Amino acid sequence: MLPAARKRQIVELVSERGGCSVDELAADLDCSKATIRRDLNDLADKQLIERSHGGAVPATTVGQEQTYGQKEVQNLEAKMAIAERAVEEIHENQVVFFDSGSTTMQVAKKAPKDGSFLAVTNSPLLGVELGKEDAEVKLTGGSLRRPTRALVGPSAERFMERTTFDLLFLGTNAIDPEQGLMTPNEDEARLKELMIQKAQRVVLLADVSKLDEQSFLRFADFEDVDAFVTDGTLSADARESFEAADVNLVEGVAE
Repeated sequence: MLPAARKRQIVELVSERGGCSVDELAADLDCSKATIRRDLNDLADKQLIERSHGGAVPATTVGQEQTYGQKEVQNLEAKMAIAERAVEEIHENQVVFFDSGSTTMQVAKKAPKDGSFLAVTNSPLLGVELGKEDAEVKLTGGSLRRPTRALVGPSAERFMERTTFDLLFLGTNAIDPEQGLMTPNEDEARLKELMIQKAQRVVLLADVSKLDEQSFLRFADFEDVDAFVTDGTLSADARESFEAADVNLVEGVAE
């Protein structure tokens, strides 16, 4: 296994289990404890995990915001499967907004680059990916939030107020069956609200780790979503909330 792939798996295992020992990781990944220790030190330096006595724990706790780098390596196969289905929503001559995020990044990678649609995003990282070959891309402008690499603030909001979109690929930090869609940052919450207001069709993209979770701020109700694409199966509570809002559910895309 290549070092980059091994480190990605370490971050995923630590995140899924809430912590792992060096012994567990060495057994799971079939490599030496010395290799695992070196990987953990490297990942800790990059703030992707935190070292603990004899192992590692996730770099953030409930209620804290993960960085883009942390999200990028988590549940990658699920995000790629979600993206494979999501690109089917894109049609010729549409204006498509890509919310910032690690799942929407996978959609950007799979999206056509032939100039058949206009891409808009509040993420410089997605802008670079979407702008390859002959694609046309617009950025919202604004101030860059370092944790998520998202553009936010008054300039981004003014851009949003002047525009409309055929399709929005929307991300979220948490989906609570009672509260709706949630995020920890007020500036990002405001921009997400504007995205939704300006889009003709809203497609929510999230892996199952976001389900039945809470964050600081609600930015949307279930009624604001037209379709939800996810990798697994919804809980009974989440399903009830989405179905009551008449959301088209696309489940199990990674199965």
